[in-house]
Amino acid sequence: MCVALPGLAISTDQGQLTGRGLDGFYRAGRRVLSRCQIRVAGREPVPVQARMTAADRARFVGTLRSSPQAGPDPDVVIERTRHADGTERITLHSAAVRPLRLPVEVALGTDLADLGAIASGNPGRELPATVHDSGLRWSSARGGSAVTADPPPVDALASAGLLRWEFALPPGGSASIELRVRPDGAGPVRAAGRAATSPLATARAAGDDPGVEALLGTSIEDLQALLLRDPAHPSDVHLAAGAPWRCGLAPAEALAAARMALPLGTRLAAGTLRTLARTQLPCQSPQSGMIPAPIRDAGTHLPPGCTGTEATLLFPTLLAEARRWGLPDPEIEELLPAAERCLTWLRTTVGDGTYLPDPHPGGPVRCETQAHAHRAALLGADLLDACGRPGGAELRQWAGALRTAFRADFWLDDLGGGRPAAARVPDGRLVPHLGAAAVHLLDTGLLGGGEQALGLLDKVQTEQLARLLGGPAMDSGWGLRGLGVKETGHSPFGHRSGAVRVHETALAVAGLAAAGYEKEASGLLRGVLAAAAAFGHRLPDMYAGERRTDGGAPLPHPAACRPAATAAAAGVLLLTTLTGIRPDAPAGTVTLRPVRSAPLGEIVLTGLRVAGAPFSVRVSRLGLAMVEEAADGLQLRA
Repeated sequence: MCVALPGLAISTDQGQLTGRGLDGFYRAGRRVLSRCQIRVAGREPVPVQARMTAADRARFVGTLRSSPQAGPDPDVVIERTRHADGTERITLHSAAVRPLRLPVEVALGTDLADLGAIASGNPGRELPATVHDSGLRWSSARGGSAVTADPPPVDALASAGLLRWEFALPPGGSASIELRVRPDGAGPVRAAGRAATSPLATARAAGDDPGVEALLGTSIEDLQALLLRDPAHPSDVHLAAGAPWRCGLAPAEALAAARMALPLGTRLAAGTLRTLARTQLPCQSPQSGMIPAPIRDAGTHLPPGCTGTEATLLFPTLLAEARRWGLPDPEIEELLPAAERCLTWLRTTVGDGTYLPDPHPGGPVRCETQAHAHRAALLGADLLDACGRPGGAELRQWAGALRTAFRADFWLDDLGGGRPAAARVPDGRLVPHLGAAAVHLLDTGLLGGGEQALGLLDKVQTEQLARLLGGPAMDSGWGLRGLGVKETGHSPFGHRSGAVRVHETALAVAGLAAAGYEKEASGLLRGVLAAAAAFGHRLPDMYAGERRTDGGAPLPHPAACRPAATAAAAGVLLLTTLTGIRPDAPAGTVTLRPVRSAPLGEIVLTGLRVAGAPFSVRVSRLGLAMVEEAADGLQLRA
């Protein structure tokens, strides 16, 4: 999967694009080329290697014996470099001791189908081609696309979709063909992540564990590949949810990923917030101040949830924390009215009650929704106070009442020590299943002076939740299951009912570490890092929650996005959690609360951004943290 949105190229490890399945080059969700098959001297190359060389590029190597009498060794090596921008370079290398004359054919075709139709098994027929300049062209009512070749082919057969060349290679010589596919009227892909001024710092990791360097590097590459521009405001960028299924804006996921990526700078957060502020429902709307977003499956025990609620609560949270990481005051002032409208929506929706209700009448009061609302209230109050705006005291008062009620109303006592309920239904009954949504109770958010905000659970309840999350029912060995293995409806492939979701696992690691439960945090951390290595350090958003075994590997989920914004940003959060960076840029301080057990040994992170300047930190094998680079005047707080 080569990604540089809006460009995308999907291939099997054979290298040949056959037109079957999802194979092809895509632009903005349309398949502009589905088939690209090479034959050299009348035969297909034997594939020997396929690997990603960057988030937007893949390299395929095949070999060929041009003459069966030449012995067992191949005498031609065919290298193909495929790029998400619609470019493919084919290079033939001769390993023969005699001159070779090699006829080359490339068979091309496309259906110009939408990705959604292809995914549902209805791509349509391949379209007839016409000869076009130095290549071929296809057209339909949906538009058209063309492939041009350099050097031009010696022959082009539209009826068969064939381009032909003939190369004479001396011993050790090589020859190349470059194919460029473009939709009609479109120029080269202008990927936001390839701009000279990226919103993400090019941070690096090093240390005793060799996987940390690859994980951080791949995570940043994938975040770059998923960047999109707001068409009406090109200077504002945000993250698409993931490829190939969700190459557009998903508000809750975009905000969550921008929040986890704050150690790479605040520009992504600012662009995401500005983009979503423009979608906020107007004052005359019944849901004034809400950020609209689609519903999302919630598993086997609860009806679908509204991601608009989550996005609306994440908006002031992200703005408040971006301020702590160094978002400039003018940008905070610009975004503050939208954050205030989100907080007003929260208080208006709660009304005289205690809990934030489900947006659908008769829906359940969800545990994670109360966690989002409580965090938004406390961080929002902190933001309002800092900016001299009213409303902070009212938000804190409501958050206090919510804490008192939640600790009594949402806790289920049992012989195992109890657990938080997943939800309360309108008649007061509790939905008792234990799932990964409970990790949001540990995600309290960052306040001033490096302090974490209060959580909804008390100390005893938090300790019990930590024990449950670190236990075998929830910890698969590869990360946190979406639903405990003993719960009814559990499935290792269930989106929200048993699969490992990387975002929630990272939140669990960060929340457990912040609360002092390093053993449980370290176990989950090692599991997801082992999974990352199995996935070439490009984590999907989810994978099967099967129990880890010696010599095993995590099972991919067929509906997962890879790369995915939340999974890539989770890689950043996992590694920065080890260093415990808690900045307070307005106060000119930074606090370090590293994981003292140093589960990965020594780790060094360089090129992060705090207060708008490079920031580097080292954690020793003894769990001691040291700042190695920081903004002038930034003080280390004890």
